[in-house]
Amino acid sequence: MILRRVLIANRGEIALRILRTCRRLGIETVLAASDADLASVPARLADRVVRLGPPPPSASYLDVDAVLAAAKTAGADAIHPGYGFLSENQRLAQACAEAGIVFIGPTVEQLAAVGDKLEARRHAIAAGLPVVPGGPLDNPGDAARLAAEIGFPLLIKAVGGGGGRGMKQVHDPAALAATIDLAMAEAGAAFGDPRVYLERFVATGRHVEVQLLADGENVVHLGTRDCSVQRRYQKLIEEAPAPVIAPALREEMHRAAVALGKHLEYRGLGTVEFLVDVDRGTFYFLEMNARIQVEHPVTEAITGLDLVAEQLAVAEGRSLSFGQADVSFSGHAIECRINAEDWARDFQPSPGTVTEAVWPLGEGIRIDTHLQAGATVPPYYDSLLAKLIVHGRDRDEALARLRGALARCAIDGVSTNTALHQAVLEEADFVEGGVDTAWFTRFLRDHPATPSTDTAGSAAGGGSRG
Repeated sequence: MILRRVLIANRGEIALRILRTCRRLGIETVLAASDADLASVPARLADRVVRLGPPPPSASYLDVDAVLAAAKTAGADAIHPGYGFLSENQRLAQACAEAGIVFIGPTVEQLAAVGDKLEARRHAIAAGLPVVPGGPLDNPGDAARLAAEIGFPLLIKAVGGGGGRGMKQVHDPAALAATIDLAMAEAGAAFGDPRVYLERFVATGRHVEVQLLADGENVVHLGTRDCSVQRRYQKLIEEAPAPVIAPALREEMHRAAVALGKHLEYRGLGTVEFLVDVDRGTFYFLEMNARIQVEHPVTEAITGLDLVAEQLAVAEGRSLSFGQADVSFSGHAIECRINAEDWARDFQPSPGTVTEAVWPLGEGIRIDTHLQAGATVPPYYDSLLAKLIVHGRDRDEALARLRGALARCAIDGVSTNTALHQAVLEEADFVEGGVDTAWFTRFLRDHPATPSTDTAGSAAGGGSRG
């Protein structure tokens, strides 16, 4: 099936990113936008806009019926859900199939296989991947026995959780039973599913993931990404390839990710996330994300591929146009997420009107953003304003370009975290590469921000802009 008209059921920079590739390929775009986004840059650039509903996500971007109705109204061949919102929603994928609309993503069965953490863990084991020691807690009475097998400290994780939500650490066996009761109660209230499971807590771990592309039969990997710089499990900086990984371990991770993709007969883009246990020199499967990821540009930078175009080709039912041997990697790429938030006020969101937005240009620099001067940053959604991506011949060159590019960013009217990124780049540990997921917490402890640091919103530093 040749796609001629795609409904983009998302907003912000990813909506514009999808729109850009569709336009290059001659595919008409229809943006499904909430009332808060009807005047946004993506809405102005789309071929057509369909109102989705009021600003709250539950009444617009998370409303399956509204999204499907928008696609039918627009006469769209397909829905691209982007990331977040309904990107891994089985009900939307099923509704698309029943309506004869292509869901740009994996099948309903594949979404089910990786959407439930216990089910994903079962598939990973079946595919031969190492998983973090642990297991489901079918009966709270078995907790002490299971915990003794895993060892302390351990994590209690909600089956329905994600993005760091629904996790609790337990260091003291005496606190295990009470913490499980609390975790189950909170999981039931937050996710509608009280099930939890136990896992070993890996204190010194790195978050390294492998990008997959597959057509249901052929599976290729597109290398690793390191996403270890996180605050409360939310990624801030990503880079490709993951630095300071032994070649043998990297290849082993590639093989494991491809094995899972083949086991699932996967179709589309997918990311297999691993926890690299630095102390033990090994890795464990964490989860698989069945969608395009925020950090996909760093993979595009080192492979030269357009991942949205590859998604569209697979959605049309085409086989991959290349094999593993055709994938080559060039240089090093780093991405900073520029958010509308105030580091000096415990990362408080900073909605408002942008009075100035100047982005850096230059060799090896890419900006993915929907933001212009005069744009409104609404309070209803994620605070991501832009992604600054740099690419260099090696990591040192990429870091140098990132420092220069950040110094030339100027966003006024809302507070941003650009000064925070600049401070991270001054840290010897980060410059050396290979920091673990606990590193950023230590960085914040050692670098308490003051209200004068970034309240004006602009990045510090001089140099010419643009």
